[in-house]
Amino acid sequence: MISCNKSKRSMSTLQSHDSLQQTLLDVFGLRAFRPYQRAIIEELLNGRDAFVLMPTGGGKSICYQLTALLRPGVTLVVSPLISLMKDQVDALKQNGVAAEFYNSTLSPRAVREVLGKLHDGRLDLLYVAPERMMHPDFVARLTEVSIGLIAVDEAHCVSQWGHDFRPEYAALGELKSRFPDVPQIALTATADPQTRQDISRVLGLQSARQFISSFDRPNIRYRVLEKHHPMDQIVRFLVTQGREAGIVYALTRKRSAEIADHLAAEGYRAAAYHAGLTADTRQDVQERFLRDDLQIVVATVAFGMGIDKPNVRFVLHYGLPKHIEGYYQETGRAGRDGLPSEALLLFGSQDVVTARRLLDRTENPEQRRIESQKLQAMVGFAESLTCRRRTLLGYFGEHLKQDCGNCDVCLDPPETFDATTAARKALSCVYRVGQRFGIKYVVDVLRGADTERVRRLGHDRLSTYGIGADLSEGEWVSIIRQLIHRDLLMQDIRDYSVLKLTARARPLLRGVETLALARPRIKEKKKTVSRASARLAPDDENLFEILRALRKRFAEDNGVPPYVVFSDVTLVEMSRRKPATEEELLAVTGVGRVKLERYGMAFLKAIEGE
Repeated sequence: MISCNKSKRSMSTLQSHDSLQQTLLDVFGLRAFRPYQRAIIEELLNGRDAFVLMPTGGGKSICYQLTALLRPGVTLVVSPLISLMKDQVDALKQNGVAAEFYNSTLSPRAVREVLGKLHDGRLDLLYVAPERMMHPDFVARLTEVSIGLIAVDEAHCVSQWGHDFRPEYAALGELKSRFPDVPQIALTATADPQTRQDISRVLGLQSARQFISSFDRPNIRYRVLEKHHPMDQIVRFLVTQGREAGIVYALTRKRSAEIADHLAAEGYRAAAYHAGLTADTRQDVQERFLRDDLQIVVATVAFGMGIDKPNVRFVLHYGLPKHIEGYYQETGRAGRDGLPSEALLLFGSQDVVTARRLLDRTENPEQRRIESQKLQAMVGFAESLTCRRRTLLGYFGEHLKQDCGNCDVCLDPPETFDATTAARKALSCVYRVGQRFGIKYVVDVLRGADTERVRRLGHDRLSTYGIGADLSEGEWVSIIRQLIHRDLLMQDIRDYSVLKLTARARPLLRGVETLALARPRIKEKKKTVSRASARLAPDDENLFEILRALRKRFAEDNGVPPYVVFSDVTLVEMSRRKPATEEELLAVTGVGRVKLERYGMAFLKAIEGE
């Protein structure tokens, strides 16, 4: 095991450039630290606390994992994510690191084995669930062992201002008083300034040095598309993704099941994941996704936290998330390996109606106010006609100096048009039908639909009947949605979402004001490819597929997900560079000495054969 020599190293040696760089290379197969990683590790090695805010996929784990190999004593990692514990422990063991996890999934025998290793000093890292961490019996055990570091992952869970507050996390505030001489690191990917202050207060880290990384994930392309026949939109999008893995998020269990069934019928390897399924079923879906046996998981927000799968190439939201923190975290599960990936949001006004209806159920007025503000920020992002990345990062207090060039608004700027006449038609029609009908019915009247309902209600005799026949259904829906977003129309949630005029509509109807709107985006104008192999030449892409199949076989033999063997980044580099010797293979990102011994010869033969 890598850990065998760590207790014999002096602290001065541990902090040397060569020691840090060599451990990074030998164990993790990485040649360079990402921003802040080295400074964070040095802070911890010197016995000082740290607060780390990095985006998903930004390299937070390396900060405490590498420290654990160089600092005497066991590193305790507190995480609420059972799936992440298993994934990270599997990956660490593949790299030759002594790691285990301690949570409710272990059998009594496995618990005894893990605790035995802890007491014997045979562990570098132990991942612990928060409720286990603060159990009196476990705390008593910890007083008998040498602790090198305590890492609190997903630290936003300790804050009542965070988007995912968990009461069991609040007890972690006792760690600093119980183990005052042990350095602590708090890590999170999503926290606004108020949440950051709360985390530091709860965990007693007010004097800790803060490392705030950029929230930007430049490899992710952000797109928003107006929802119009969404099942068809999903399938058209998936055509651009080839065989790559992805996650589709839906707001309800019923919707996630419907989408999964539809995609399965279309020939995709897709399955639903939500809290209504049995634990065994959810576990099976997750394991098949990690093993690349499933291409697509259609899930509620119950899925994805802690899924350390770096080769997720796309995340698609069927409905509007409740807040930007959740959206950012969920889209961040795409492209953790840094390769091109895509985040597509299908957005419709009904999503806002649904979200607001859920908000109305919140009993605490202050919490309802906070959640309402977060929802409005999310709607603002979806409606934005400026760079998506600027809008997203601005929410977290980070400002780009220029547009990103990798979102739908930058790549295909929206065209505006004088919508004054169209808006007056729509507003007049809403008024003529008595402000008693929803979007679909108003559009039917505008377009002159010959339906039994329209005839029965006599609306085929209205002056507004058929005055909008020149525009398609999708165009009218887009226009009406924009009128809602501009506060010219409102949907009465308490009355079946019927449309009603607002006071702001009067100047437009009277001819006092004009109005410019964005032309509807109801069709994908550009086909985008975000496959991991997109950077490769055709011949290299063939080799990539061969290496991917070989990786899958090794993964199945070892009972681990394929990316634990080698990441897509590593396979892409192998395909491009075509190493012919062990020395050349060791120079590939992600190939450490342990993996070279385990898999090197087989991959070299595959490359030579191609």
